[in-house]
Amino acid sequence: MKFTVILEEGEDGYIIAHVPALKGCHTQGRTRDEALANAKEAIEAYIGSLKKHNEPIPEDVNAVVIDA
Repeated sequence: MKFTVILEEGEDGYIIAHVPALKGCHTQGRTRDEALANAKEAIEAYIGSLKKHNEPIPEDVNAVVIDA
């Protein structure tokens, strides 16, 4: 499965990762690579919990990048 991950720099210098399709799925890392690795772990844990509780797995949001 593929999910969109939004990265932004936090006030403390950490990189914050949000997964819009998975409500409440957020993590962070000191670097971009660490934040993405943590996001992958968070997504896997989130999906695992959904499966354990026989809940549907949301589909990814339709992200579009606009060059302005």
